[in-house]
Amino acid sequence: MSDKLAILLWSAPLDEPERLRAPFVYAQAAAALDAEVEIHFSGTTVRLLVADTKNAEIKSYMKEVASEGVRFLGCSSALRRHVRGSEKMIPEFGGAAGAASYAQRAIDPEWRTLVF
Repeated sequence: MSDKLAILLWSAPLDEPERLRAPFVYAQAAAALDAEVEIHFSGTTVRLLVADTKNAEIKSYMKEVASEGVRFLGCSSALRRHVRGSEKMIPEFGGAAGAASYAQRAIDPEWRTLVF
């Protein structure tokens, strides 16, 4: 697979499902084109990785997107700040990846990046 896309999700509004859906649409489209796709959740968007009942509609769509091979990664600093240690994560959560991980993707000529 030669096409690679890393999406940074940090300012998408958690309370606006239509706008919040956009990064997942782009991720799904890239995956359908056989690209390797990662979504890096930062800031309060890491709350989407928590297995709770909030944002149920978008979390359902996230399952669909993940089933197509899109990896969901949470910023390690944001996870520490916004997720309590006792909270369970969604099964699609692929692990922690800090700012350096996304920055590495951004400067790697094999990767393309989008920011939401």
